Amino acid sequence: MSQTKIVLEESEIPTHWYNVVADMPNRPAPPLGPDGKPIPPQALGAIFPEALILQEVSGERWIPIPEPVREAYRLWRPSPLYRARRLEQALGTPAKIYYKYEGVSAAGSHKPNTAVAQAYYNKEAGITRLSTETGAGQWGSSLALAGQLFGLAVRVYMVKVSYEQKPFRRSMMQTWGAEVYASPTDRTESGRKILAADPASPGSLGIAISEAVEEAASRKDTNYSLGSVLNHVLLHQTIIGQEAKKQLEKVGDYPDVVIASCGGGSNFGGIAFPFFADKAAGRRVRLVAVEPTSCPTLTKGKYAYDFGDTVGLTPLMLMYTLGHDFMPPGIHAGGLRYHGDSPLVSQLYHEKLIEAVAVPQLATFEAGVAFARAEGIIPAPESNHAVRVAIDEALAAKRTGEPKTILFNLSGHGHFDMAAYDRYFAGELEDYEYPKEAIERSMQRLPKVG
Repeated sequence: MSQTKIVLEESEIPTHWYNVVADMPNRPAPPLGPDGKPIPPQALGAIFPEALILQEVSGERWIPIPEPVREAYRLWRPSPLYRARRLEQALGTPAKIYYKYEGVSAAGSHKPNTAVAQAYYNKEAGITRLSTETGAGQWGSSLALAGQLFGLAVRVYMVKVSYEQKPFRRSMMQTWGAEVYASPTDRTESGRKILAADPASPGSLGIAISEAVEEAASRKDTNYSLGSVLNHVLLHQTIIGQEAKKQLEKVGDYPDVVIASCGGGSNFGGIAFPFFADKAAGRRVRLVAVEPTSCPTLTKGKYAYDFGDTVGLTPLMLMYTLGHDFMPPGIHAGGLRYHGDSPLVSQLYHEKLIEAVAVPQLATFEAGVAFARAEGIIPAPESNHAVRVAIDEALAAKRTGEPKTILFNLSGHGHFDMAAYDRYFAGELEDYEYPKEAIERSMQRLPKVG
């Protein structure tokens, strides 16, 4: 009988990040400028250090992890892998369920895996300040922590609806020395433009990105830092899947299906990409990205070039998108309220190499409560999406009697999201499926390129 908790030694922390581009059947499409022409990598130098730009465009399979980054990782890595035996018993399933628990980091989520890397490379490049956006607050918290570790000032534009829903995330950022503002603000031209059109705007990740990018581009001492979507961000997160593979090897197991929630794609890419390397080599494994029905980027979006932000300050990226001016509802899984998706995740989905499914809010909280009562850990609302589909896979195995091994990423704890659980228990949460007509209107405003 295998262990319930499977751990690695510090010496087993991976020494390299895995670059999925090396095993993709087709090279990723280049980002485009406003004129519709591919932009050279050096054009990104206004807001990113050279080391991250080189990672962004790299086709090398393995990228070395600098020792100062590995040293920072040792604060919480390797993260544990658990066999969810009590959940299996509660469901009465023949399936084996494993979950990789990233909530053990100081920030309570997987986000520090890239935050410390980005802070390190910016520090090495002589940058003294970072600007960024955050939705639910996991990313802002993580970059605030990383800034403190490497001596960088951090300013965070936090989506207003999350700023109001999750005040203790804001407190975490401030404790680690970051400045936090509810976005849209009157501090940037982008924010003022949004507020002029809608003074009561709840904000969105796209708007907050516009504000953070504008600030970084206007100051020589400041660079922009992004918590998801871009290639180098997903690269840094692959430490999750690499550790999970080692841990499963220790108990002689391998997943039939790997599941993770998906907003911008870093959580999903982090655990799934190392298994995609096996899939590319001929091994059978399903990789499933889970998104909310209220922001169904992969399942209902269009595969097209679009801006990564609302105002249009970023390069155009080929991705699944709901339109850069798409305004998602204020669901509690704030980290999944993004109009686009990682170009790498989008391309793999477009080429039918991975799967995607959208699930409604109430079903995710139902799953999160069931998981907490069985396993003890209260998941973040974002993570509940992965829990939901893992439970669905386990129940399907129960119906068919099929033995199945399920792995999912429990990307963070929900200790700062108890107000959302309170609303769920009070019956105040509701499902929201974004109207098809609203998505179609947003699609009509996509940039015209090519």
